[in-house]
Amino acid sequence: MKRREFEELKAKTTSELATNLKDKKNELFNLRFQLATGQLENTAAIMSCKRDIARVQTIIRQRAEA
Repeated sequence: MKRREFEELKAKTTSELATNLKDKKNELFNLRFQLATGQLENTAAIMSCKRDIARVQTIIRQRAEA
């Protein structure tokens, strides 16, 4: 993820981040399902999605601590 994209995530509200997190988790579920059925061509997409989820969770946690 580029620095600019990370800054855009930080600029979002907590509710927008929660929605983004839900969407990313659904995307991860779909990627895992595609992997299990043999339809997934880009296996690196799973790792990328996991990292995006971790970034969103980190921002949410940082806001909760502040």
